[in-house]
Amino acid sequence: MSSVGTANAPALSVRGIEKSFGELRVLRGVDLEVAPGTVCALLGSNGAGKTTLVRILATLLRADAGTARVGGFDVATEAEAVRGAISLTGQFAAVDEVLTGRENLVLVARLRHLEEPGRVADRLLERFSLTDAGGRRAGTYSGGMRRRLDIAMSLVGDPAIIFLDEPTTGLDPQARLEVWGMISELARAGTTVLLTTQYLEEAEQLADRIAILHEGTIIQEGTLSELQQLLPTPEREYVEKRPSLEAVFLAVIGADSARRKDER
Repeated sequence: MSSVGTANAPALSVRGIEKSFGELRVLRGVDLEVAPGTVCALLGSNGAGKTTLVRILATLLRADAGTARVGGFDVATEAEAVRGAISLTGQFAAVDEVLTGRENLVLVARLRHLEEPGRVADRLLERFSLTDAGGRRAGTYSGGMRRRLDIAMSLVGDPAIIFLDEPTTGLDPQARLEVWGMISELARAGTTVLLTTQYLEEAEQLADRIAILHEGTIIQEGTLSELQQLLPTPEREYVEKRPSLEAVFLAVIGADSARRKDER
């Protein structure tokens, strides 16, 4: 995998990040830390600022204030080094549908100036169970296959950190399960994953830690078990039912909205 700037540094370290677009304050001081080789799920409603934060961490957008380090590198002053340590998969698959699956991978390998791009492509096709479809045009792939190819393309060059921005948007349940399997495999292989999602079950299934972004700030962060403890202990009858992440999420953002109204 790609090297990082400091041996024992967090994979991602965000301090006080702010971003506005005109009069609209999207990020209002975001703090977040992600350990190497873990999956962190960033939860938030539409407009919460998830994609804006990812774009800042990927050096595609400059923050108005605060600092962020990715792979030990400062996103503002060491952008080229950051880009060498990461890969970004957006909400919609970025494959070229005219090219075959293998040609898509070879193209990315050549753009990254890797040796033996064909071998790189074949290895990734096998890893993502796409070998039989590698010679077909990507435009003939199902939604799940296109997303698997998209993630495979993002792993060309073995980046240490991958940003997955709503990777299962628009996928059917079966395709979503396929992508979940791919993300779990990434984590087992030691890749650090920052996953933005609106699907709470997705975060429950995949994340080591979960951060809730609401109105521009992270209002709660922890493991699923830690977040579940924010709600009252369930009453015991015949079966104890722990609160779902959905219940925690709705309770947390509701309490935060009420607090902000009181402060006004």
